[in-house]
Amino acid sequence: MDHVDSYLICTTPRTGSTLLCGLMASTKVAGQPESYFREPDEQLWAARWDIVPSFDGLLDHAEFVRAALAAGRTANGVFAARIMWGTLGHLVDRLRSVYPASAHGDFDLLNLAFGNTGFIYLRRDDVLAQAVSWHRAEQTNVWHETDQEESKQPEQRPRFDFNQIWKLVQTIEEHNAAWRAWFASVGVQPHIVRYEDLDADHVGVAREVLDFLGLKLPPGRLIKARNRRMADELNGRWIERYRAESRSRRVAPASMPG
Repeated sequence: MDHVDSYLICTTPRTGSTLLCGLMASTKVAGQPESYFREPDEQLWAARWDIVPSFDGLLDHAEFVRAALAAGRTANGVFAARIMWGTLGHLVDRLRSVYPASAHGDFDLLNLAFGNTGFIYLRRDDVLAQAVSWHRAEQTNVWHETDQEESKQPEQRPRFDFNQIWKLVQTIEEHNAAWRAWFASVGVQPHIVRYEDLDADHVGVAREVLDFLGLKLPPGRLIKARNRRMADELNGRWIERYRAESRSRRVAPASMPG
C-alpha cells in the first residue's frame, strides 16, 4: 500500500501483540504502538500525559486523542496503536464525539482522525493454545516479560479450569469473526500476521509489516524484540488435558491449524 500516516494492530489477547508492538517500535519509523484507547487504562494514560479530568472525572476526548497521537508517533510522523475487538467500539465512540458529523462510517472516521490508515490483523491459528495462555495470564496477572527484567512472580498459583478455557475459546472465535466481518463491512484488506509465523521469525514478519505499510528501515537499523516467550510445559499439559476432557464431555474441539 502507499505510505501510511498511521496503522492499527487489530487483534485479540495472547496473540503476540506485545511482541509485535515492540518490534515495530524498535524500527523508530513505524510509530509507538500501544493500547492507548483501552477504556480501563484511559485514566493512567491521561495521568501520564498530564491531562486533568473535569470535576466529575470525565476526560476531554479531543485532548486525549491529541495526546495519544503525539505519544504514538515516531519522528517521521507515523502513528500506531493496538486495538482489541472490545476496544474498537469505544474508540469509534470517542472519535465521533471529537469529529461530530464529519465522517459517515467507521473507516472514514478513523482516516479523518489518524490520516491514511493501514490495518494489521494479528491472529493465532491455535485458538486453544491462545485460550490457555489467556486463562493462565488472567490468574497470575503476568501478561508479558522483557529480557531486561527478572521473571515476575504470579499473584496466585494458576489452576486449570475447563469451563473458563472453553469460554475463552468461544470469545476468541467470536472476536475473530467480528474482526473479519468488520473488515469486510468497511472494505478493508488488512495485512494478516499469524502468531505462529511471528513466533518463528520475529524480524522477518516485522519486515513484511514494514513493506505492507510502505515504510523503509533505515540502513544499519536493527529490529529488536523486547519481550520473551512465556509458554512452557504447563501450557502444554493444560492443552492436552483440555483435549482429553473435551472428548469425554463430547465438546467440539477448538479451532486448530490446518
